[in-house]
Amino acid sequence: MTAKKIQIVEVGPRDGLQNEKPWIATKTKIELIEKLAESGLKKIESTSFVSPKWVPQMKDAFEVLSGIKRKPGVTYSVLTPNMQGFERALEAGVTEVAIFGSASEAFSQKNINCTIAESVERFQPIIEAAQNNNILVRAYISCVMGCPYQGEVPVESVVELAEQMFEMGCYEISLGDTIGIGTPDQAREMVQAVTEKIPTSNIALHFHDTRGQALANIYACLELGVSVIDSAVAGLGGCPYAKGASGNVATEDVVYMLHGMGIETGVDLEKLIETGHFISAVFGRMSQSRVSCAG
Repeated sequence: MTAKKIQIVEVGPRDGLQNEKPWIATKTKIELIEKLAESGLKKIESTSFVSPKWVPQMKDAFEVLSGIKRKPGVTYSVLTPNMQGFERALEAGVTEVAIFGSASEAFSQKNINCTIAESVERFQPIIEAAQNNNILVRAYISCVMGCPYQGEVPVESVVELAEQMFEMGCYEISLGDTIGIGTPDQAREMVQAVTEKIPTSNIALHFHDTRGQALANIYACLELGVSVIDSAVAGLGGCPYAKGASGNVATEDVVYMLHGMGIETGVDLEKLIETGHFISAVFGRMSQSRVSCAG
């Protein structure tokens, strides 16, 4: 049942960079995105139109999105948590946006200062505006396997929110293990529960590697037919609202595993590794990708 071709959604330029404290030059962000596209990645989450007060690293979102030399066939999506952000993204020429909610009430309050129900209400005008402008909407659900504030998150909460987002018009639901706490059986059971309400083809995996379980969790879910995986070059990332959360699973490591399984990704691994070294050098550190470090 494992898919023969997997779509990688590269989230490094947004989810990966948002938690970095040293300012990254706009031209460097643009160069990173363009290098990722050259490696064969077709979906790149490029930036986030959020308040600079909360995520200072994304204050140049407009300049980044409008400054990219776009490669045909590549989607450059952005996060737009509110209407103001959506309108700015629209001005910059966006073709796909993402919204986010949490399966954890405690995380929702800490992250966006509202309940899960209130967050769903906030999504509606963004989704309607996007549909009116022929723009696709993707949805993230965080804390699908555990929360740093409330601990265990019921699978029922994940399923309910995923179903709501899908019915509201989000074409894809990305299930995020924000603190990287899940294990393979848990991941499989959670995804299986969601597939009872949403087609497997509309589900993506977004697993952080905090406890070294991300690849194992992804593998477990591939057996269910999931064909979309979020990852970040060089293992960049974390979450500003989840203490201790380390980076996303490294794109290089995901691609290496998939290619070893005979699964097509369309990605040139060598170019991807070079891109990982490029952005890691900006921070003066080694890439967090095990494949890169192995040479």
